[in-house]
Amino acid sequence: MPKAYWIAHVTVTDPAGYADYQAIAPAAFVKYGARFLARGGDATTLEGDDWQRHVVIAFDSKAQALACYNSDEYRAARAKRAKTCHASIIIVEGLPA
Repeated sequence: MPKAYWIAHVTVTDPAGYADYQAIAPAAFVKYGARFLARGGDATTLEGDDWQRHVVIAFDSKAQALACYNSDEYRAARAKRAKTCHASIIIVEGLPA
């Protein structure tokens, strides 16, 4: 089964409110075996929108990534994040190994 990747592009508009999201979101990621490959490091936008943060998270499968996103734990985190940033989140299946 191919791995899957959760790719998020985020621009934070309310840092204090976003901190509330950051305080509880890890519970979902731990529960579903997420492995962060990139999180907010130095980035250069070559084309498209210029986002403030870029996050790449690996999961063992697309089903697992979707389960994490739709979990009660992450639903609560999303509610805290909703008015604190602009975000684009994609889950993509990786190539077969």
